[in-house]
Amino acid sequence: MIVVDSCGWIEALADTPIGRLYQPLIGRPDELIVPTLVQFEFYKWLAHTLDEAAANEIIATTQASRIVPLTSEIALYAADLSRAHRLAAADAIIYATSRMLQAELVTSDAHFKGLQGVRFVEKKG
Repeated sequence: MIVVDSCGWIEALADTPIGRLYQPLIGRPDELIVPTLVQFEFYKWLAHTLDEAAANEIIATTQASRIVPLTSEIALYAADLSRAHRLAAADAIIYATSRMLQAELVTSDAHFKGLQGVRFVEKKG
């Protein structure tokens, strides 16, 4: 199972060179876990970039995957991970979700670089 961080969803939709590396991952919804926080961040970007109807249509594509809400268990684990790795709250929640579900987190966010269970996709240029 895989968790694609918000940056991956945005890059994939923008069809950037790095986004093309994320597109095959997002195209396999049966293997994809989407934390509700990723939906929040992705939708926030979509709504700012596109009109509301288009944003709703695109965010609906995340629904084909396994959606994981923020639970107390994830929140408390995220707090521990935040302290241990100096992660911001949103990053810690996404990372905790991936770790609790034994999923690989795929991201280009440097805050995750070198952490266990993370596949870091380097931005070139």
